[in-house]
Amino acid sequence: MIRILGIDPGSFYTGYGIIEMDGNHSRHIINGHIRVTGTDLPAKCLAIFNGIIQVIESHRPDEIAIEKVFMHRNADSALKLGQARGAALTACAQKSLDCYEYAPNQIKQATVGRGHASKQQVQHMVKVLLCLEAVPPADAADALAVALCHGHSREGLLRMKNVTGMRRGRLQ
Repeated sequence: MIRILGIDPGSFYTGYGIIEMDGNHSRHIINGHIRVTGTDLPAKCLAIFNGIIQVIESHRPDEIAIEKVFMHRNADSALKLGQARGAALTACAQKSLDCYEYAPNQIKQATVGRGHASKQQVQHMVKVLLCLEAVPPADAADALAVALCHGHSREGLLRMKNVTGMRRGRLQ
């Protein structure tokens, strides 16, 4: 059984979700978000870093999965997302956890079956796949979707890395 922390970085709220995978069976552990406080960039990054450290120390995940930065229309938004992502990745690196990254379309494809699914579709499928009583908030649902994507992709990734002799679990 493997415990996976999924992270959906954001400059206002960073979502997190933890699942356990046993073969193809997934079980919900916890989800929520870190409210990013502070008026300047260093304070916001510190809030994300400390929040992820707290989640890791409280729930002891084995691996981390995080959403890749994507550029839609606004370069400033992509930059802020990248900074939030960097703070989360630094927390994971400090705890020596293996990190895997997935594009938004990969996450939606793995969770909903469509790479261009809406947030509501992702929320609904996360609820169904994890047998939750209620639809989780968007940030937490996205983080759980990242964890589910990794949970269903990890065996193939590990086999490919072993075949090519790459070091297990490190971002390339």
